[in-house]
Parts: sequence; structure tokens; C-alpha cells
Amino acid sequence: MDLKAYFEDTEGVGVLATADGEGKVDAAVYARPHFMEDGTIAMIMRDRLTHHNLQSNPHAAYLFHQNGPGYKGKRLFLTKVGEEQDTELLQSLRRRQYIDEKDETRFLVFFQIDKELPLVGSGK
Repeated sequence: MDLKAYFEDTEGVGVLATADGEGKVDAAVYARPHFMEDGTIAMIMRDRLTHHNLQSNPHAAYLFHQNGPGYKGKRLFLTKVGEEQDTELLQSLRRRQYIDEKDETRFLVFFQIDKELPLVGSGK
């Protein structure tokens, strides 16, 4: 199964880990990635610590634990390749809209996938 199909068909919990330019690490719960036609993936994020870290260090890791028994899922090692702010594309990709949502700036951050591994093990 290719990654796009995997993430469209599989439910679970995702965590995006980043570090700033000094190596201070952060991890935050994130939705499943959006797969773009050019082969990149995109994540929607607010202007918080994860987004701040990506300004000085473009590398990130996304861990996805799929629902069900055991430890199944994916680890994606990523490099930021671009971003856009509050665009129509971002709005079209949003999976949820909240009625009482604050009018906060949002970024659509694009990543190339450098490496894919299973949740547990080396993938060999």
C-alpha cells in the first residue's frame, strides 16, 4: 500500500517532532498529512512552537500510531521545503472547522519525505 492510501485509510494518532536551531526539542499531536501532487506532504499548523522551530531547523519527524492492538504505524523523517500562509489551498485541505475558532494565522507547511520506517523496528 502506498503512503497516500495508507494515511487515507488508516486511523490513529500522529505526533510531529521538531527542534529549534539550538536543538531544543518539541513534540505535538498532529493530524494525518496531506499528500500533494508533487510528492510532498503538507501539514497545517498555527504560529506556535512547532512552526517557530521549523524557521531555524527544517528537519522534523512524524510518528503515526495506527489504531488497534500492538504497535503498528509509520515514522516519517522530513525536511521542510516551503510554506504558505492562510491560502485558499490551506482552507480547502482543512478536515475540521470549528464554530468558536479564533481568527488565527495558519500555515501550510510542505515537507519532502527523506525516509520512511515502520513504527517499531528498522524496516528490514
